[in-house]
Amino acid sequence: MRITPNMFAIPYGLAGLATCWGYAALLKLAPAIVAGVLLIATAAVWLVLVVGYLSQVPRRRGGWRAELADPVLGPFVSLIPIVGMLLAIGLMPHALATGRWLFGVFAVATTVLAGWMTGQWLVEDLDLDRLHSGYVLPAVAGGLIASIGAALAGWTGIAHAFMGLGVVSWLLIGSAIMARLMFRPRLPAPLTPTLAIEVAPPALAGLAYLAITHGRVDLVALALGGFTALAVIVQIRLIPVYRRLSFGPAFWSFAFPYAAVATFALHWVNYGRPVGYKVWAWIVLLAITAFIAALVAETIAALARRRFLPQLQ
Repeated sequence: MRITPNMFAIPYGLAGLATCWGYAALLKLAPAIVAGVLLIATAAVWLVLVVGYLSQVPRRRGGWRAELADPVLGPFVSLIPIVGMLLAIGLMPHALATGRWLFGVFAVATTVLAGWMTGQWLVEDLDLDRLHSGYVLPAVAGGLIASIGAALAGWTGIAHAFMGLGVVSWLLIGSAIMARLMFRPRLPAPLTPTLAIEVAPPALAGLAYLAITHGRVDLVALALGGFTALAVIVQIRLIPVYRRLSFGPAFWSFAFPYAAVATFALHWVNYGRPVGYKVWAWIVLLAITAFIAALVAETIAALARRRFLPQLQ
């Protein structure tokens, strides 16, 4: 099988689900063992893809330079170190020193890759119509996840720096993407699921802010919560668009963003503590788990039919 960078959205989504269960365990709403099992499964899938991908790229035309410069798939290469950061964050509660070291390595790799790709976009003649929401992955998602990890590692100053990297990149790159989505022709069908990525930045920014402030709810947290709610409503409006699509690797674009929203929602459920808040928390957990389990089942079925390879133009 030819492994393409967008396939790393699979362990990215699984890591998001593991993080959601881990956050629920931190809030004493769910058992921690589920998060541990999911992290092990994520690590296994990630390692298989990394080994296969790293062995294939040197044999492809153009090698790494062409891979990183690809206007459609290039941004997804950043998911390799980003998933590494998520795995390291999951390791910290069990082996803090090892988790910190691994997180530091992957955070540096993510930052370097984000800078390289941003510079590449500045010097290349990019086609605006090929711009998609995946372009927020290297600097925006990478920066905000690095902020969360640095805060959990106890590196508050570094967490603030990564927060700035992620938020400012979100404002700049996200604005360009939104202008393209609104005023240019629709994305081709295989890339339409990447619209789900738009819901991730506000949720990740909110989680990063909560990690830095140790769960403090103030004007900033409320503002990010409000914007996340708006992004969720946009996703609901897009359901009829998504239902017309055929399943493929791009459908894994839904997994991590929705898991990030579910994790952020758990915070608000725990903070507001409405009547039966534990039931509401379990509804959120089971809903995102069922959704990603359905993606896993569809992926296995598509692989069995040899119809999972991307068909991007």
